[in-house]
Amino acid sequence: MKKFKFVVFVLIICCLSFALVACNADADEDPDAGKLPPAQSSEILVAYFSCTNNTKGIAEKIANVTGGELYEIEPVQPYTQEDLAYGNSSCRANTEQNSSTARPEISGSVRDMESYEVIYLGYPIWWGKAPKIIYTFLESYDFSGKTIVPFCTSGGSAINGSLPEIKALANAATWLGGRRFDANASQADIKAWVDSLNG
Repeated sequence: MKKFKFVVFVLIICCLSFALVACNADADEDPDAGKLPPAQSSEILVAYFSCTNNTKGIAEKIANVTGGELYEIEPVQPYTQEDLAYGNSSCRANTEQNSSTARPEISGSVRDMESYEVIYLGYPIWWGKAPKIIYTFLESYDFSGKTIVPFCTSGGSAINGSLPEIKALANAATWLGGRRFDANASQADIKAWVDSLNG
């Protein structure tokens, strides 16, 4: 009887471990990945917003892998450390994230947006969502007929929670599944992901 209980206990531990691994995988990637359409490197844009350079590093690696054009989404009013003091409920980042209408102004624009077929769109996760400047970006262009591939950086928050709202802002585009990366993701990790989309 003791042996039977031990076997049952081991089976339960194995099942829980498997579920934990599956949950971590879901936190990294949107399961509805899809595939990229054929595109030349000149038709690929890697657009990103980054305050701490974590997302910038991933965007640069994606641009290296794809040969795409790199474009930084820069706010007219740069974010300071005080703006990003998440423990302060009235800091700029929290105020924007809590407002459905906040649209931080972007400095500059993408030249010849119509020439790009595939847009990799990167951002950090702020309180489970994309920063509101990403909303500004998506409302600034016509994405009809284009494919958008979202990616994000986060210490642990999944990308899935950020996707419904931003997809709705560019619903004429084809959206591929998103991916969360740690800031220290390797070039090999990035290439494996991009290759899987080209499958």
